Amino acid sequence: MLHEKSAVRIEIQGVVQGVGFRPFVFQLAKQYGFRGEVLNTPQGVTLTLEGDPEKIDPCCREIRENCPPLATVTSIDARPVEARGYEDFRIVTSSAVDASRSALIPPDVCVCRDCLDEMNDPANRRFGYPFINCTNCGPRYTIIQDVPYDRAKTSMSVFPMCPECRKEYDDPEDRRFHAQPNACERCGPGVVLVDNRGVSLDGEEPIQAAGRLLKQGAIVGVKGLGGFHLAANAFDPAAVEALRTRKKRPDKPFALMAGDIELIRPHVKISEPEEALLTSLHRPIVLLEKHEAPDTDRVPLARAVSFNNRRLGVMLPYTPLHHLLLENGPGILVMTSGNRSGEPLSIDNDDALDAFADIADYFLLHNRDIYFRADDSIVQYQDGTRFLRRSRGYAPLPVMLKKKFPPMLACGGGLKSTVCLVKENRAFLSQHIGDLDNQKTFGFYKKSVEHLENILDIEPGIVAHDLHPGYMSTGFAGDQQGVETVAVQHHHAHAVSCMAENGLEEEVIAITLDGTGLGTDNTIWGGEILTCTEEGFERQAHLTQVPMPGSDAAVKEPWRMGISWLYHAMGADFLDLDIPFVRGIDPSKIEFLIRMMDKGLNSPMTSSCGRLFDAVAAITGIRNRVSYEGQAAMELEAVSGPMPEKGYGVDMATNESGMVTMDFSPCLQRVVADLGDGEPISAVGGRFHRTVVQSFVEAASRVRERTRISKAVLSGGVFNNRTILGGISLGLEQREFTVYTHTRVPCGDGGISLGQAVIAGAMKRSRK
Repeated sequence: MLHEKSAVRIEIQGVVQGVGFRPFVFQLAKQYGFRGEVLNTPQGVTLTLEGDPEKIDPCCREIRENCPPLATVTSIDARPVEARGYEDFRIVTSSAVDASRSALIPPDVCVCRDCLDEMNDPANRRFGYPFINCTNCGPRYTIIQDVPYDRAKTSMSVFPMCPECRKEYDDPEDRRFHAQPNACERCGPGVVLVDNRGVSLDGEEPIQAAGRLLKQGAIVGVKGLGGFHLAANAFDPAAVEALRTRKKRPDKPFALMAGDIELIRPHVKISEPEEALLTSLHRPIVLLEKHEAPDTDRVPLARAVSFNNRRLGVMLPYTPLHHLLLENGPGILVMTSGNRSGEPLSIDNDDALDAFADIADYFLLHNRDIYFRADDSIVQYQDGTRFLRRSRGYAPLPVMLKKKFPPMLACGGGLKSTVCLVKENRAFLSQHIGDLDNQKTFGFYKKSVEHLENILDIEPGIVAHDLHPGYMSTGFAGDQQGVETVAVQHHHAHAVSCMAENGLEEEVIAITLDGTGLGTDNTIWGGEILTCTEEGFERQAHLTQVPMPGSDAAVKEPWRMGISWLYHAMGADFLDLDIPFVRGIDPSKIEFLIRMMDKGLNSPMTSSCGRLFDAVAAITGIRNRVSYEGQAAMELEAVSGPMPEKGYGVDMATNESGMVTMDFSPCLQRVVADLGDGEPISAVGGRFHRTVVQSFVEAASRVRERTRISKAVLSGGVFNNRTILGGISLGLEQREFTVYTHTRVPCGDGGISLGQAVIAGAMKRSRK
């Protein structure tokens, strides 16, 4: 810092808007005796200080080290300016004159303890108010229309503050000083309870009435922070079954919301790191292991909450409305996404009534608009936070990159879609968008791109997309005008997403395991080992390829992959097997599939590890058809016992060019033999998991022998399987690899947009 001047202008960047940063600076300036001003700008916060130059460095250090809990300072730039003779220190109106925007948009966070205490205090004027908030908590991203983050640019602009709220807002000593969503029952949003025809239920306080109805077995659509939930009493089997039937969701586990952590402890195991995630400001859904023998003194959760799964997805309430609803209703609620199956989360009252009035009996509505939907984030803890879905509470905070890149858009893939916008060294991943398989989700996808481009002031000159020509995201990229488009191979994007979040730039060995990704040879990859840099990759090893009879139908009907792998492993002899899987399928269907595969009709070749899991799940009798993506593999993991020391073994071969192929035919033959001998499925599943682990660890070791690369990254949706992630990580480490995994973005397709962006930027740089 420079000390010869008595006035400095300090430009502060990071998450510094909507988090109580200006009030914090105001108090700090008073403490140090500075005069001057502070204001929000499109870049962050600008601070002008006049006073003792010896105090500037300590003040800047305190800004960085002791900023508000929701704030993150990424840079501080202090420069001398001419003194203007300020008489005091003040917060001034935000500036929007500079066209360049780089302020970071804060995510939504849970209601704080101070606000909850006030809400529960009968003497407080906000007693029972479901929209209580302050500078340290509440809605952010979902109510922001534009930056700088001021009330006029949020959905709170239609609620003029009453004199008491305005006094708090203007008082630098108050916790609600410049809290943009500040409101109370007199001047802020309100709630109403209606039936599924939209008729208001009068005569009882809405939240109390909703709680009573939930106790009685009703299904209630609840408008929350980033969209609607469908709520039901988690202890009521009939209510949960009715929700499944009406939502046409026969198998996929439901998420739970518990009033407090002690209510859920009798049902799940909670480690210290998992408790930290549950109680964090982000309030994600955390996947927790069920107790093998639940507390018999407690009422059990309805069995239909979660079938064939060792874990429950649990979150704690994150809005004051949720807290009040749980206090007045059952202590634990099913809280699942409020939408039609396959469509985006509803955020508008009329849309919700139209979309799922046939599902919900009642609707608890409010009149604060949600500008942008955000599903609940889903995480699990396994030697770090593992994202299955990165959304509310985390998006759109950026991943910081080691290099600066030109403005770019990465369009993601087809499933679990996100987009990524890059500005200099910051990669902004969108919230979870969903599977791009219908026009409503695609409309949300396009709106997400437009919204993020606007609030981040990014005009992409490069647009990256997946190789697959049939993805809606690929079509969207092709429709963009005046940009350079870059096609990125799916598994290269997986690998580089892991490299980017770990700050790796050197060449690595990447094990990428998932369900579907178009390869450069126009076959379906998914069980791959690559050597790669940001700019390019080489395929070094993969599962042997087998037909995928029926193409996409094989994803929904795992029995098809079971037949394919048995036919590959045993030829037509598998037809004589005396196991339930073969006996239970119409012989004419099997013969038809064999003819398809022999003639190559609608049977693309695949090396997918996800499809191998599907095959074993079908052969072992777990699942012939699925109702949601990844179901068969997840249920196989759930029933599998501990991995033994040795698996079944595979045929591993290296050709003249060094390509390693892993043929699981011996594994499938042994699976069938064990089933015929009456071995329990848990034992067969454990041995199969060990086989996958040993095979990829051995193949990676062979690649290292030839390449001398010892850094390994693990990516792809199969690594959501805790057994596979832990087993391959440990196996590689035992062979002295340095292993890198995902802890900041999903390992599945929700993270590939980050990899696409970095690859496209690196390719452009290498061409210069």
